[in-house]
Amino acid sequence: MRKLGEVVGGLVADTRPLRNEYFRRLWLANIVTVVGAQLTVVAVPAQIYQVTGSSAYVGLTGLFGLVPLVVFGLWGGALADVFDRRSILLVTTTGLIATSGLFWLQAAAGNTDVWLLLGLFSVQQAFFAVNQPTRSAVLPRLLEPELLPAANSLSMTVAQAGAIGGPLVAGVLIPVLGFSWLYLIDAVALLATLGAVLHLPRLPVEGVTGAPGLRSVIEGFSYLRGHPVLLMSFVVDLIAMVFGMPRALFPEIAHLSFGGPDSGGLVFALLFAAIPLGAVVGGVFSGWVSRVERQGYAVIVCILVWGLAMTGFGVAVGLADRGTGSWERTMLLVALLMLVIGGAADMASAAFRTSMLQSAAEDSVRGRLQGVFIVVVAGGPRVADVVHGAAAAAVGTAAAAAGGGVLVVVGTVVAALAVPSFVRYRVTRPARAA
Repeated sequence: MRKLGEVVGGLVADTRPLRNEYFRRLWLANIVTVVGAQLTVVAVPAQIYQVTGSSAYVGLTGLFGLVPLVVFGLWGGALADVFDRRSILLVTTTGLIATSGLFWLQAAAGNTDVWLLLGLFSVQQAFFAVNQPTRSAVLPRLLEPELLPAANSLSMTVAQAGAIGGPLVAGVLIPVLGFSWLYLIDAVALLATLGAVLHLPRLPVEGVTGAPGLRSVIEGFSYLRGHPVLLMSFVVDLIAMVFGMPRALFPEIAHLSFGGPDSGGLVFALLFAAIPLGAVVGGVFSGWVSRVERQGYAVIVCILVWGLAMTGFGVAVGLADRGTGSWERTMLLVALLMLVIGGAADMASAAFRTSMLQSAAEDSVRGRLQGVFIVVVAGGPRVADVVHGAAAAAVGTAAAAAGGGVLVVVGTVVAALAVPSFVRYRVTRPARAA
């Protein structure tokens, strides 16, 4: 019985990072904040559609969100390598509160100007793009290197749980409370994070710093060229996301392959929730990540699992197209299971890759590298939407999804063979006390 308890304890998420009072405050605050953030994520496109009645305008949120994420993600990383990171977190968190407050104000005033909504959304994404790389760059200053994978797993688990629950809560509350109250809840929830940031110590950058301009951003990319292990952490993620993220196919798959309505429905919701659900399950049982020393090898394995899972998803969709009734429902369960497995693998891969960036890079460039990380994480799935949409038009959704998974496997193997130093990358774990 004791051995069984030890095995289970070794699988459940490693909570040692929560013993650090600074990380614990940030993590607990994030539980509150992520709910409010997801309310706004749902409310903005819903309000745009209500104002315009056009999905084309809703689609513009992708453009108005991606551009500031790229520009300010890179520039924000440069800022985080020059100025005190606590000060940057204070400014950007205050900016996020202010933009949520402006969202509330325009909704309460009955705004019908879609460009005002899109403009506010861009400003909010700009603050977010500076905040996130700074926040990630802070963790190595608060925690020991061996705790970083566990800390990143805990943070990602909360974020993915919010991605599941937030839209469901927002969908229920919008008809009852309206958009303005959702924005107000987001603004109030962000006060929890502001309080946690206020309790942080001063966090000046260690090492040589320069000016946070274009030259600084270029120097960050130059640093990557000289560190192939770090560069490869971005390359393999792009391979996984660009070729393997099939979310753009979910509406058509839900409707044509599994018989859902063309306007959404339960199957549509389940497809979108499956990957975040897998990430949450993977996060809950992430105790093993703290014991992995060969992190580069672990990333490769996780991405291969992601690719195989997406291949299995595409195969299940293809088989569903050939049957009806109980067979179709069985293939839906298989397809959802593949997405859940993929989500768990992606969560572990992201935890390892983030930890590698945090521990292997010098403190003076951590902000810029985390800025690149934000751009890759945000941009990869958006490129995937375009690629999968075009592929599905040519060969069908099942072939596009399965073929993308195969390309992930092939591309990852090629990358691993091309840069063996990435596969060999490892960290040394100190012996844990008995």
